[in-house]
Amino acid sequence: MELKRTPFYSLIKEIGGKFVPFAGWEMPIKFTSDVEEHKWVRSEAGVFDVSHMGEITIKGKDALKQVNYLITNDASILKDGEILYTPMMNHNGGTVDDLLVYRVSEESFFLVVNASNIDKDYQWMVDNNIYDTTIENVSDFYAQLAVQGPKAEIITQQLFNENLSEIKFFNFKYLNFNGESILISRTGYTGEDGFEIYLSPKIAVEFWRELFSKGESLGLKPIGLAARDTLRLEKKMALYGHELSDTISPLEASLSWCVKMGKSEFVGKNYLLKQKESLSRKLVGIELVDKGVPRHQNEITLEDGTEIGFVTSGTMSPSLQKPIALALINSEYAKIGTEIWLKNNQKLKKGKVIKTPFL
Repeated sequence: MELKRTPFYSLIKEIGGKFVPFAGWEMPIKFTSDVEEHKWVRSEAGVFDVSHMGEITIKGKDALKQVNYLITNDASILKDGEILYTPMMNHNGGTVDDLLVYRVSEESFFLVVNASNIDKDYQWMVDNNIYDTTIENVSDFYAQLAVQGPKAEIITQQLFNENLSEIKFFNFKYLNFNGESILISRTGYTGEDGFEIYLSPKIAVEFWRELFSKGESLGLKPIGLAARDTLRLEKKMALYGHELSDTISPLEASLSWCVKMGKSEFVGKNYLLKQKESLSRKLVGIELVDKGVPRHQNEITLEDGTEIGFVTSGTMSPSLQKPIALALINSEYAKIGTEIWLKNNQKLKKGKVIKTPFL
């Protein structure tokens, strides 16, 4: 299958971006060094091409009811211009996806889903549309950039007359850029301050060029998806297909804070009510004591070799300079300080359960 390309592909190739296949797209994995780019976002500011993400709208007089039926969190708490993070479950206790819900109005919601799940999510929403709403996949109408880092606001502010400090965390506004309406939200996937910007593909390159013409002297650099992954891992942000999947529930992934059992019926509620009584697996943070780098699907065992779980995501933390991982393990071994062993390249590496987020 031919890989898709974002509106920024040619521009990014010109400036030295290195591409890899990702979720059906040809995406920039890095420009210089993963570690260098990671540290730059932690200290300065970087911009990510995240146009591969999907956008779906739910509209109609029952839009709020429909959104709330599909998600575990509670969209009824949102006011216009506010956002929430939420898992979306299947009927068997697994997770269809994790996503952001933007409330445009009581009858209009804008949902941002993971690139690898766009078609699946859209079909799931349509198949489970039980109210009077219209659900539309509008992904082709949007490009997306994420400006992240301590200097993100200073840099992004250069392009707008409106005061961006008025956009609070998990809020959004529609702003004007050269006569075009764009959506800018104070959200991100790095654990740093920043914005995610949704705009028409026809003005995408123009926006990028102006952003760098104003921001490069202030410290803005292009950043690849490799750094995005290590940045989110240090902050214990879930990645679908790793910490969440169609066989891993939000409770197992330590996302009980965005599961609202008190609201009316939602997909997966009955399963979660039963699971909550006896949660057999739990997502924990792990630090290796021995040398090595934990990787996705590495087995987690006791000293005697008894398997108790597996690594969902692992890396050598660029910020902490030590090997860290998230792992789904038997709940009885999830206490902080518990010694574990990780099977890596057929060798057992000693580690321990530690507090998260790592940074």
